[in-house]
Amino acid sequence: MLIKETAKSAWRSLASNRLRTLLTMLGMIIGTAAVVAVLGIGEGARSSVEGRIRSLGANLLMVRPGSASASGVRSGTVKTLTEADAEALKALDGVAAVAPERSGSAQLRYMASNLNASVTGITPAYLEVRSLAVASGVGFSELDEQQRARVVILGANVVRQLYPGGSPLGTRLQINGSAFRVVGVLAEKGSGMGSPDDGVFVPLSTHRSVLFGQDHLSTISLQLASEDRSEVVIAQLEQLLRLRHRLRADQPSDFEVRSQAEMLATMGQITGTFTTLLGSVAAVSLIVGGIGIMNIMLVSVRERTREIGVRMAVGARRKDILRQFLVEAVVVSLAGGVAGVGLGYGAAVLLSRFGEWATIVPPYAVGLALGVSILIGITFGVGPARRAARLDPVEALRFE
Repeated sequence: MLIKETAKSAWRSLASNRLRTLLTMLGMIIGTAAVVAVLGIGEGARSSVEGRIRSLGANLLMVRPGSASASGVRSGTVKTLTEADAEALKALDGVAAVAPERSGSAQLRYMASNLNASVTGITPAYLEVRSLAVASGVGFSELDEQQRARVVILGANVVRQLYPGGSPLGTRLQINGSAFRVVGVLAEKGSGMGSPDDGVFVPLSTHRSVLFGQDHLSTISLQLASEDRSEVVIAQLEQLLRLRHRLRADQPSDFEVRSQAEMLATMGQITGTFTTLLGSVAAVSLIVGGIGIMNIMLVSVRERTREIGVRMAVGARRKDILRQFLVEAVVVSLAGGVAGVGLGYGAAVLLSRFGEWATIVPPYAVGLALGVSILIGITFGVGPARRAARLDPVEALRFE
């Protein structure tokens, strides 16, 4: 009997008892749908995180102060990075732009509204390096930096909280009691850790002389001319800063360098582990579905014992009986897998549309789900199929 004819025969046999077949498929449907939906959520999370990191800036390197240690115990951030360091880094081959910054927390006040927010001191190059756009107003100029101008750029969320329904441009905003003129509002980036939507930005020189009086930098951001030169630039950067900070060969660096590629790889590993864990949990239901298929196939073998005896009596070989029942198990499993893929894809779409959760069902998820469905059918169907093939024809014909 050809595989095609065997499949048709298996489908007719399963269709003769639709309710039982549907209940048997239910475990596979739920399991496959769960796997597809989870992989869609995981892929969506990975894509979303990658987009957030890339939105920080193109070909970005970030230099931050290291952590001081005493007797092997980390005791806080050291204050080693200076504006002179940032100026020196501009001379490195492969560096397109450098943006030093300082950060601090301050109390904002406009009329009756108050807000505690992070205030960052930046240079004019900062917006370009971090891929930030000014939605209204203007950015900072070199003149603002030179004159220590009391001007400020606000993030979208800060505007919503301090100026509900109104425009902040041209208004006077109190920052720690000092009056600043609002000259710009940043385009909205979206929520997330360190989102510029929650930030307040002033010229770097103003941040030091008017607000906080600190000389050290919290971060130096470098935009590379090409991502391919990242490793070379990092090596040159570390050599230059260690030389400037007069560190001996046996001393650890008092700064840390993080590349955009490194951040992407780290977050990719985290989201990948998260997806694998959830996918493994969802895959348990596939095993449950496989057990259901094996159970119902054993019942089917018992119910059709006399039919098996008749088939053997008219010339069917043991391998024909084995193939018939194995194909039936695979058909049930694969049909449940196809239905589950549709259900899982639909669930992912609904989550994305109504749950505000980015989901992307990758093509490999569909192939993986269907492949596992076939494997489950073979694995849990081979036992009942072998049992049917080993029946004694004479005893099978006598079975009532």
